Amino acid sequence: MKRLEQILITGSNGFIGSKLKSRLIELNYDIIEVNSSDGDISDFNSIKNINFENISHVFHLAAKTFVPDSWINPQEYYKVNSFGTLNVLELCKRYNKSLTFISSYIYGQPESLPVSEEHKLNPNNPYAHSKFMSEQFCEFYAKQFNVDITVIRPFNVYGLGQNKKFLIPLIIDQAMNNNEIKIKDLSPKRDYVFLEDLIEALILTINKKGYSIYNIGSGYSISVKQVIETVQKVFNINKKVISDEIERKNEILDVVADIKKAKEELNWYPKYSFEDGIKEIIDYEVTINRNK
Repeated sequence: MKRLEQILITGSNGFIGSKLKSRLIELNYDIIEVNSSDGDISDFNSIKNINFENISHVFHLAAKTFVPDSWINPQEYYKVNSFGTLNVLELCKRYNKSLTFISSYIYGQPESLPVSEEHKLNPNNPYAHSKFMSEQFCEFYAKQFNVDITVIRPFNVYGLGQNKKFLIPLIIDQAMNNNEIKIKDLSPKRDYVFLEDLIEALILTINKKGYSIYNIGSGYSISVKQVIETVQKVFNINKKVISDEIERKNEILDVVADIKKAKEELNWYPKYSFEDGIKEIIDYEVTINRNK
């Protein structure tokens, strides 16, 4: 019987990692997993004994991701995100394995829209800066040690199973369970990409050679106000909306991804509209509540 091709996923229990794992299993890959329960990824001694011999590709997702917490404990974000990435890169170098690194939006305040991969990098919070440092490690290992690396810069990812600390699941939860919807600020606009679309982009990087960077987004922005309006439309409700009008530290008011490079080089296109994605999440949440 032919052995299945092995893929290593760090952070396979996370929001993106768990969906990527399921999709790769559907595609008949054998999955090797590394999660926090397996050891501290920022400690090389705890991961150096992973059997890399039969692995064909690595997806590195293990990271701390909640931006507000990165202001409270930046050291932990640098330790896990930056030096964890360095450790994974070192293993890829030693065993000659290709890597897809999941980065983030690290452009800071955009000078123009849409934001292309060539835009100046200006990470404006510790989380983004830890990803920026990780990308520097990736570029160095690609150019100096010939590691095949694809860097994916997702813009604002949303989808099934996302933690309620994040904006869209927080709004949906309030729309389902509260008499009103309360948020900090209605005005910021973001480029939201549905999780399923991101996963398809990641899979397209498995056999990529050399060093490449791709934005993954929808190509248009949605305000917090519009997010709430879409959620209320799908639920067919009209609950009161309360905004504290509190602007987050270093807030960016509008972001749009230029996704032309991913379209041209990966032949990737987002398939879900924002409303389509919201409908999928709401259907999922309603079904779960019904079965409780």
